[in-house]
Amino acid sequence: MRKLKILLAEDVQMVRGALVALIELEDDLSIVADVGRGDEILSTALLHTPDVAVIDIDLPGLDGLTAVTLLNEKLPTCRCLILTSLGRPGTLRRALDARVTGFLLKDAPPHQLADTIRRVAAGQRTIDPELALAAWDAGECPLTDRELNVLRMAATGAEPHEISDIMCLSPGTVRNYLTTSVTKLSARNRIDAIRIAHEAGWIT
Repeated sequence: MRKLKILLAEDVQMVRGALVALIELEDDLSIVADVGRGDEILSTALLHTPDVAVIDIDLPGLDGLTAVTLLNEKLPTCRCLILTSLGRPGTLRRALDARVTGFLLKDAPPHQLADTIRRVAAGQRTIDPELALAAWDAGECPLTDRELNVLRMAATGAEPHEISDIMCLSPGTVRNYLTTSVTKLSARNRIDAIRIAHEAGWIT
């Protein structure tokens, strides 16, 4: 029996070790590689050609959803399963936009992980039904991609002049994006806008 080859990306070493041990208990699943950084996913996947990549969203170096987009472009035979504690509708919408095949919360029962990996490997879209309904009912993000990117960088503590250097924009333009984001989200200030966007899952 051919085993399904699994790539695991999780930055918390203890959690990664537990997931590796859990998956290896299954006779038809095999961990071919595990990484702790998002910017290691693509090169590792190209080397080991896994059937399924199980990826956390919040990873150092490169976030999980960006890594999924790269995998879809460079290794379309690899299905992607997002494993995360971020069960917000906005996060699921972003995952669907990135064309993930599965989305599983970390607090799901352990046996559900192996079952979900198998379904994802078979090309079946697997999403927690309650979360899918919540995403369906949730409002669309009112911010543009550029506004989201600026707000996401501001959430890391970057000042407008630092954001302007990275994004090749003028500091005034960056401030305008931040002001517009505050207005669109009916926030009190920039910090409140970041909180609202984070809680909605529009930025991580």
